[in-house]
Amino acid sequence: MTRVINWCVVMLVLSNARLFLENLLRYGVLADPTQVIPLFLKDPYSWPAMCLLIVSNVFILVALYTERQLSKGSFSELVGFLLHCINMAVMLTFPAAVVLLVPSVTPVGGAVVLGTYTILLLKLYSYKDVNLWCREMSTQKAKKLARSLSCEQQVCYPGNLTLKDIYYFTFAPTLCYELNFPRSPNIRMSFMFRRLFEMLFFTQLLVGLTQQWMIPVIQSSMKPLEDMDLSRMTERLLRLAVPNHLLWLLFFYWFFHSSLNFTAELLRFGDRQFYKDWWNSETVTYFWQNWNIPVHKWCIRHFYKPLLRKGFSKMVSQSAVFFLSAFFHEYLVSVPLRMFRLWAFMGMMAQLPLAWFVGRFLRGNYGNAAVWLSLIIGQPIAVLMYVHDYYVLNYGQETN
Repeated sequence: MTRVINWCVVMLVLSNARLFLENLLRYGVLADPTQVIPLFLKDPYSWPAMCLLIVSNVFILVALYTERQLSKGSFSELVGFLLHCINMAVMLTFPAAVVLLVPSVTPVGGAVVLGTYTILLLKLYSYKDVNLWCREMSTQKAKKLARSLSCEQQVCYPGNLTLKDIYYFTFAPTLCYELNFPRSPNIRMSFMFRRLFEMLFFTQLLVGLTQQWMIPVIQSSMKPLEDMDLSRMTERLLRLAVPNHLLWLLFFYWFFHSSLNFTAELLRFGDRQFYKDWWNSETVTYFWQNWNIPVHKWCIRHFYKPLLRKGFSKMVSQSAVFFLSAFFHEYLVSVPLRMFRLWAFMGMMAQLPLAWFVGRFLRGNYGNAAVWLSLIIGQPIAVLMYVHDYYVLNYGQETN
């Protein structure tokens, strides 16, 4: 069995090396780092995405101010809850409105902004919850909630309500707030610079492969999609599957290993479990639980378990988690592109029946193959659908 797998890997590498060489011979060298700048800036004198990132500090300060007033008893719990809800609702709608209404916001810039605001929204929700739990507990139980490496470093509520604390949490590679995070004893300079080098190297590699391999395939797919030529659409989809998945794997390593570890080392953040062995997933559920540990921990702590405590069944709670994830996937894709097609939403919700089927009928290597197949084929379908619709909306009239 191992020899067969090794043979398949060798054949896969050779066949895709041939495709890559064919791409170079047909299109020449397309990689150009200077072409990345227009993806972020449409007008060199207008930086709306950067302005939105700076404005995000207002929401952080509002959350801190609200918690300080609640700790002193100046606000009732109802008033504090309403202020947090308003703050987070504005965080969700304000950047989206700016991205939709300001023409100088590029799709890539909009995606970066909305991704940042989404992460901040989840962080501030956790910040609100943990401080509420501390107020509901006795002083003794609140001290048990605070986790630290030494008694001298321990912070107890409300001593955590400081600018330094909330901004450390804002930049820390986690979505779940704690009064005392595990800390490393020192910064390992060699480890940090290796991660920094990886970040820079993989950034250039991702850009080059996208320009050289992805864009030509996507551009050549527009005509078959417009003509609804099923055979050619399938051929383009299969051609797109390998480079798309390779880029996804490289992005995963760049973000979850290099970037998060670099940030953690810089901040001496002790919890480095950003992912587990998702590549060994024999079920779809195992994959979603282990490929993105920070999001999984947040969903379990602040969404899934609260639903269970309210009396909802496990099936309903799991479906609600998938629905929330599908909503944010659609939010992060459709708003920057200024179009609502629900391809990301439907793709995420399709994971529910797929998870049920794989968990019930497939096991071992067959289940693992089904998970990998859903990743390799599912993503290119969504990419083609979005790119096609974006092309038709923005450039279709020009070509007619």
